Amino acid sequence: MKIMVGWLSLVASLTAVNAQAETLDILGPVPELRHGLIQGYMYGEPPLNSVLFVPAPPAEDSARQRADTAASDDLRSLEGSARWELAARDADLHFPAAASIFSCALDVAVTEATTPALYRLLQRSLTDFGLATYAAKNAYQRPRPFMINGEAICTPKDEELLRTDGSYPSGHSAIGWGWALILSQLVPERAEPILARGRDYAQSRMVCNVHWMSDTEAGMAVGAAAFARLQNNALFQATMTAARAELLSPNAARPDGKSCVQEAALLAPQG
Repeated sequence: MKIMVGWLSLVASLTAVNAQAETLDILGPVPELRHGLIQGYMYGEPPLNSVLFVPAPPAEDSARQRADTAASDDLRSLEGSARWELAARDADLHFPAAASIFSCALDVAVTEATTPALYRLLQRSLTDFGLATYAAKNAYQRPRPFMINGEAICTPKDEELLRTDGSYPSGHSAIGWGWALILSQLVPERAEPILARGRDYAQSRMVCNVHWMSDTEAGMAVGAAAFARLQNNALFQATMTAARAELLSPNAARPDGKSCVQEAALLAPQG
């Protein structure tokens, strides 16, 4: 009997959430936190305390740090290559450029004009995923690879800012993996290429020489945690519903085929 009561309570709760979602303005004006960064769906809620669930970064001279250094060194040969240039493009989280990161994996062109709900979903969730890393970032203030090895980064204009922003966990990796989880939930039949692009997006931070391997792994864990928390947000869920309809529309625009072939070649697993 208790199980049945609990189940009925859950159904009633979900029904109430769905009814509330139908009245929400998913595309209404959203205040900016600063230029180019708008309020996330979890604005006003207690922040996710990432320092409590990601492990501390590798200690100097530890086996984990040696693995990080080896992984970083292995990617240094990509400097100046087409993969390096893709990593530089991946670093740009300003819209509209950032909206196209997963277009090839989705096989849908993501723009504000053609997929407005999905565009807004990516914009707002970026803030939720990125800010969730800062409890741990501020606690550890780990130096970035380029500060240790003295080598170039793929976005030199960002170097001054990056020097004062902790390396662990990777905010870009949290955002990229969080987006991959969102999009996989929206279009499960495209989950494999979407998740692969999310993994490669995190690796772009290593290619750029701005994050260690363990930074990206911790960032992906934070992105997953924030994604789980977003499941309880009615506005997020309402926007997901609208975005799913956009992606499933027979009129959805396809991305540029030539660009997608080039991206696939760059990200193909190396034997």
